[in-house]
Amino acid sequence: MKTIHGIQYLRALAALGVVLFHAAERTGHHFAIGAAGVDVFFVISGFIMWVISDRRPVAPLSFLKERLRRIAPIYWLATIVMIGGGVAGLFPNLVLTVEHVLASLAFIPARSPSSGEVWPVLVQGWTLNFEMFFYVVFAASLLLPRHRRLPMMAALFLVLVLLGLAIDTENPLLLTYTRPVILEFVAGMIVAECWLRGRVVGPRVGMALFLGALAGFAALAVLRLPFDERILGPLAVLLVVATLALEAGGWFQKWALPTLLGDASYSIYLWHTFAISVIVKAAAMMGTNSALTLVCAFSVGTIAGVVAYLILERPLLRRARSRLPLNRARQAS
Repeated sequence: MKTIHGIQYLRALAALGVVLFHAAERTGHHFAIGAAGVDVFFVISGFIMWVISDRRPVAPLSFLKERLRRIAPIYWLATIVMIGGGVAGLFPNLVLTVEHVLASLAFIPARSPSSGEVWPVLVQGWTLNFEMFFYVVFAASLLLPRHRRLPMMAALFLVLVLLGLAIDTENPLLLTYTRPVILEFVAGMIVAECWLRGRVVGPRVGMALFLGALAGFAALAVLRLPFDERILGPLAVLLVVATLALEAGGWFQKWALPTLLGDASYSIYLWHTFAISVIVKAAAMMGTNSALTLVCAFSVGTIAGVVAYLILERPLLRRARSRLPLNRARQAS
């Protein structure tokens, strides 16, 4: 699929927002709005999956295998590092149980014995529980005629959200898969369908939407207003729609650094907290002021993610892709 540079750069921006959120949180600063990067990721995920499935039809099982090859190995490795650090005593607040570790590795929502929250061993992996659920449902939808996939998925996710509003439960599965945040995937798919049909607003409107979305995020940050996916979701959708409008208007070219950060966004998301923890502990030992610690934590967290992408994720992806022609040839025979 031809690279949509604006979406690539938006992935980079979302990842950096999450890094800054965690760096600020660990250094006594406030940038909670950076967590909105997750909402942007979910909308982009819905968009990309719909576009890919339209341009390159794939069987449900093949789709799931490709998604697992893309998502699971690097996540499992980061989780194993987290477990190793916990066993070694590097994370004194981390409580490990066999059940929770297995649930984490299998992308099954479960309560953490460390905090009681519905988090995996590697906390930021909670988003992958949503991603994998979306992939499973999306794979099932590939059995339907194309014109029925989006309406059926939208109806299913809407029913799940309404169910979550109607029931009072502490079940981790129900708490996870009935959250309104799952509608962000559907919104991304709707945006993708509009993109494929050429129904894109002009670049001037796109710029207005882009600035409006950024202003919305900034207002939430500066005024420290409460927010959740019901507010962040629409803003994330506006940001994606605006970016696509600018893309269609020829505003984006292939720029080296933003492209690299977009490529590395998944590794940045998974690995940045390890680097931030090291920086924060080192700064505490040296008595570094919080502002400098924040800058260092953000910078090193980002760099660590890029390095992880270059030496871990990218080689794994290339190895997986190198096997695809052989597998397809076997299927054809």
